[in-house]
Amino acid sequence: MEENYRVLVVEDEEHLRSVIKLNLELEGYDVATARTGPRALEKFRNGRFDVAILDVMLPEVDGFTVCKTIRLEGNKTPILFLTAKNSSSDRVEGLKIGGDDYLTKPFNLEELLLRIQNLIRRTSGSKTSGDLENYKFGKSEVFFLSYEIKDKDGITRRISKKETMLLKLLMQNEGKAVSREEILETVWGYNVFPSTR
Repeated sequence: MEENYRVLVVEDEEHLRSVIKLNLELEGYDVATARTGPRALEKFRNGRFDVAILDVMLPEVDGFTVCKTIRLEGNKTPILFLTAKNSSSDRVEGLKIGGDDYLTKPFNLEELLLRIQNLIRRTSGSKTSGDLENYKFGKSEVFFLSYEIKDKDGITRRISKKETMLLKLLMQNEGKAVSREEILETVWGYNVFPSTR
């Protein structure tokens, strides 16, 4: 795996939570965990995740409520519900409230890992260039909305709006040459003046 994608595992059964966490880490994921609904909400509000595995039957606040809450708050993290509730009405409800996938217990570990890979691939490739909110390269990440960059050591620094716009333009055109004129027009709003050197 080229990048360390972040996964949040929300499961109240300690053994299952540990097994999922271990297997995800063996696959190269950075994993955070939570046991209860309120703790999951706290993790969502204070961190960024590429995908979340969310049990439905959690202590204090159930998984469906956690999903509804974060969606109302604007969080678009892909959610895979993992639960013993296997009726079609439960699956439909989970998808209606903003879940992206639904897997019932007991489950095949390989299937879980493949579903996570698919969610990450689908969501990282689904944004149009204008919708780009953050961009990962290696172990670094740029957050375009907050004008921040997180380096390989996990240290986050503020960057200027112009620096952010320039990085976004270059990342939207990854693998392509970007002309000086396009940079001036997009980042600085110039209508290509001949004396801008």
